[in-house]
Amino acid sequence: MNAIFTDASFQNIVNVANRYGISVNAVTDLTQTLIRTNGSMAQFNIPELGGGGQWMQGGMTMVGDMFNNQLKATVNGLCIELSNLINQGGIQYKPLPKVENQNGFLSGSAGNWWGDLGFPNSSGSQNNTNYAIFSNIGRLAIRENGLVTVFNTLDHQIGGTGQQQGGNYSVSFTSQYGNVDLNTLPIVSGGENKPKPKQAPIQNNNNNNILQNEPLQAIVAPVQLDNNNFEEDIFTKIEKMAALKDKGILTVEEFENKKIDLLNRL
Repeated sequence: MNAIFTDASFQNIVNVANRYGISVNAVTDLTQTLIRTNGSMAQFNIPELGGGGQWMQGGMTMVGDMFNNQLKATVNGLCIELSNLINQGGIQYKPLPKVENQNGFLSGSAGNWWGDLGFPNSSGSQNNTNYAIFSNIGRLAIRENGLVTVFNTLDHQIGGTGQQQGGNYSVSFTSQYGNVDLNTLPIVSGGENKPKPKQAPIQNNNNNNILQNEPLQAIVAPVQLDNNNFEEDIFTKIEKMAALKDKGILTVEEFENKKIDLLNRL
């Protein structure tokens, strides 16, 4: 995928390259490696930076010339600056151009089902479910049965996918916090597309099978096991979302909607 940076993003890359005396092409290659992980790590092979090397947020820097401390410092400085720009939105890809498809509707690009979100950091499919992860703008798009839902990923850095065992979708996601519960993520668009919960049989007093919605089971079961822990978990999630609202990651409307949803589970 030949991704193109916005004009402002490219100027930021040029400014960084000039400060360090490194070519723009080399810094651009390094940036594209970093943006795939939302600025958390880079694996590169750039002759101007000593050939093969690796950088990881938190202090690990490896270069081909392992005893060249000046080169290590340069790579570390470059990666830190570029990582900060990526996380602050100072480096982004241009949105995909909108084109008219055969049905006369506008889409992000011919063949791209996620619309005008731009270039995903990663995309794929599992069991007839398509997904696209946009780390640089904090979005996750999922297409299930032809219907697209876009989530706000908050402060999750989604880095893994797998097969979901139960739940609304057949694909699961992991971040730095472990498994990502999609029910806790605000829906940006397509909320009406969210698959209806599956129904499961339960026993009534006459030992006959009846159907009950899965969300009700998900709410009732934890209360029966340990009501106090369940309530504490709800309030903990609300506190975390409040902190995200204070940081501007969540809007007031998104926070209030999700808070009401969580409180309704008590």
